[in-house]
Amino acid sequence: MSEHTRLSREVILIDHTSGELKAEHFAIVETTARTPGPGEVLVRNRWFRVSISTRLMAEQGAEEVKGIPFPPLNPGDTLADGALGEVVQVGPGCDLAVGSLVMHPLGWREYAVVPAAQCKRVGTADVDPAAWLGHGWTAFAALRECAQVRPGDTVLVTSGAGAIGSMAGQIARLLGAGRVIGTTSGQQKAQWMREALGYDVVVTRDGGDFRTQLAVAAPDGIDVIVDMVGGEQLAAAIEQTRHGARCVLLGALTAELNPRNATLKALVEVDTFQLILKGVTVRGFSADEHAPTLFDAWLQQAQAWQREGRIQLAHTLVKGLDNAPLALQEACAGRLKGLVMVELAAL
Repeated sequence: MSEHTRLSREVILIDHTSGELKAEHFAIVETTARTPGPGEVLVRNRWFRVSISTRLMAEQGAEEVKGIPFPPLNPGDTLADGALGEVVQVGPGCDLAVGSLVMHPLGWREYAVVPAAQCKRVGTADVDPAAWLGHGWTAFAALRECAQVRPGDTVLVTSGAGAIGSMAGQIARLLGAGRVIGTTSGQQKAQWMREALGYDVVVTRDGGDFRTQLAVAAPDGIDVIVDMVGGEQLAAAIEQTRHGARCVLLGALTAELNPRNATLKALVEVDTFQLILKGVTVRGFSADEHAPTLFDAWLQQAQAWQREGRIQLAHTLVKGLDNAPLALQEACAGRLKGLVMVELAAL
């Protein structure tokens, strides 16, 4: 083995899943990192993101989905997601230097050969990985550009403890919302959302009839909905809208985390006549369509809010590649909070 040969471990899918995603559906294998070719760089990963959308991509018959930044998984495929790492080798024709810190889409492995065109240079070594890998910029783009939150608005964020929701509630307030309501699974997360994230009130799945809870939480109606759930929660939220309300759809967890099988079909019954009478707009939104301009704006704004102590980049940090499959299992089961991120040990 030459001195330049690098052994790398990576997480692969063993077999397609149906039902609840488990760590046992994945394996960690050892490979040899190849030399980067023209226009490529070899990156030693330091952090990578764990996304529950992997559940959908690991399902048999999964299709490529716009807005999900990694392809369907077949048995033997290495998982992929956003990552931050250091360039350790450069192929011909690349303007990235060895030692550069970059963001790229090939996490879930210790070393990645990445097209330089897919790398975004990180301008400083003192980086907050949660700002770069988190979904704060998705929430920021949806609330500022799509929903256009106005001073005094009542904002509802479904799945408010998740990767997007934990940021959306805070950002809505910082953009001027007067009342911020969230939804989550149970009381433990609800308490955390109120105390750590500043939600005014949280509606829970275990707290009784959802529509009744929401009517009490928003007695004067809802101006902005940021929805990651779909199903009953979306239908109930639309019923509570005020005139001119704006609804932004960012996900459909009722379909993505269906306990029987993940699916792209997120069916919900909505009274469209009420949408007409109230002048409610409903829009699907993918922040990826607005990159990189909004991503750079988010980084600048997040840094300013952090300096002022006004925002928390909520995340769960998991140490080591060996613990990544279990982290994915726990994230899909709804037992983790905020962005889920894996930090790799020094090699």
